[in-house]
Amino acid sequence: MKKLHAALLILGVVFLAYLLWRIGVGELWKELTLLGWGLLPFVALEAFADLMHTFGWRHCLSGPHRSLPWFLLFRIRMAGYAINYLTPTAALGGEVTKAALLASNHRGPEAVSGVLIGKLCYAFAHVLFVVVGSVFILWGVKISPPLWAAMLFSSALVAGGIAAFFLLQKHGKIGALVRWLASRKLGGHALQKAARDLTEVDDALKLFYRERPHQLGFAICWHLVGNSVTVFQTWLFFYLLHQSASLSVAAGVCLLGIWFDLLTFAVPLNLGALEGSRIVALKAVGYTALLGMTYGIALRLAQLACAAFGLASYALLASKTGPHPPDGQRIPSGGTPPSRAPFSAAGCDGQP
Repeated sequence: MKKLHAALLILGVVFLAYLLWRIGVGELWKELTLLGWGLLPFVALEAFADLMHTFGWRHCLSGPHRSLPWFLLFRIRMAGYAINYLTPTAALGGEVTKAALLASNHRGPEAVSGVLIGKLCYAFAHVLFVVVGSVFILWGVKISPPLWAAMLFSSALVAGGIAAFFLLQKHGKIGALVRWLASRKLGGHALQKAARDLTEVDDALKLFYRERPHQLGFAICWHLVGNSVTVFQTWLFFYLLHQSASLSVAAGVCLLGIWFDLLTFAVPLNLGALEGSRIVALKAVGYTALLGMTYGIALRLAQLACAAFGLASYALLASKTGPHPPDGQRIPSGGTPPSRAPFSAAGCDGQP
């Protein structure tokens, strides 16, 4: 897996260098300077979208984690965003980080189940946004038939994966394979412990889907609001560069961009893929490759700003994380927490 990530990173660097060479660094710089101070509200809209996504994530949490301060949840989410964005972990390292930071406040399987349900809702909202938006908006935007076909086929594949992930969660089958191996005395003590921890997570997932399934709808709605913010962010980009573009065109560009992001999530930093996909998106609606590259670089600057905040949040939160007792208990003066902690955030002990 590390070799794959390294290969994708190298390909991304080469592709980005090629795009810069073809378009011209000087021309790109001229376009970027036209944004001026308008880049600040552009970045602010990126952060505002993340605020909306945090509201969505809160509906996916259970137990004591639902009562955590909203700003703390926002910082935890942004810490996970930074790890996902800045490290070659295929969007997994950040989820582990979020579960670990949640568990540092309240131990229990709900830390992991909340992250898994949150990931499901976030991904489903992305696919729903692309599909619904395509039906109501992209009919008015001229898209080539091959691109339409690629969008529909790949979206169907992603939707199938999300549906399978949902069924595994709802029926408590996330740890089924590990339990099957453990039942055959394979893997030793480590696998036995993993099986017990994953069973607790599966129980927490089944409880959520049995008692609070309606929260999924609230979570998805908030994520859709967060995705909708990017439409206004895209329109602002056109406005700052004095390009005449309606909200419908901005939405079409945004939808294409989100669709590409769904397909290229495994590329570290989305390097090259972000810029290349925005070139394709803007050319699909009649703009130049230079404008598409400018849009991609502006988005990268906004994402880097959010990642920097997330990295600072992670450093601060991790520095405060030490041995935590079960809820409501104190660590004895000797520094050893009580031994009857029910769960230790399965799979979340190791920080990225």
